Amino acid sequence: MSWSKLKQQLESFLSPALNGRVEYRATSYRYLPDKAGSSYIAVDGKNVFNMSDKASGIRWYQTELAIKNDPEIQIPISPEEIETVRQETKGSVPEDRLIVIARNRKMTELAKELLSAQSSLSKSNFTATANKFLTTSIEESLESSDILLNILALVDRRVGKKRIVNLAGEMRLKHPVVQYFYELRGGRL
Repeated sequence: MSWSKLKQQLESFLSPALNGRVEYRATSYRYLPDKAGSSYIAVDGKNVFNMSDKASGIRWYQTELAIKNDPEIQIPISPEEIETVRQETKGSVPEDRLIVIARNRKMTELAKELLSAQSSLSKSNFTATANKFLTTSIEESLESSDILLNILALVDRRVGKKRIVNLAGEMRLKHPVVQYFYELRGGRL
């Protein structure tokens, strides 16, 4: 599908509140066939999300430690996770330390997922992912580990306000760029 048709289809699914604010853009290099063009998403005329630009206003993580040290990431720990740690340590660890161990384990898992999603995003093709979005359900796109699919689903008009509010817990565990588009859509973290 040509870029103009793809752009038209994506923009036809934009939420009415974001119509005119969110724009899909692409560049191509006509005389440099070995250099691929880039696609990005602009909000209010500013380039917000470029798959190859780490210098944008959105935080991109370079290491697992950077994710673990980010004070904005809050990891909820369930009683079941604490109980699992208690059983593994055979009750020899103080209660307050169990929470720290469970949170660190969950943070390590989250860090690996976020770095994996970032690396696959930088290698992916915007057009291929956008075509995939157009052929899959909104639920699959929201639950996907693909950052771009999450963003396209969040700005979609088929996701209502009630659904946006109900996604708050899940959005806290997503990449900052996904959180940005969640907040843009009207969600509060």
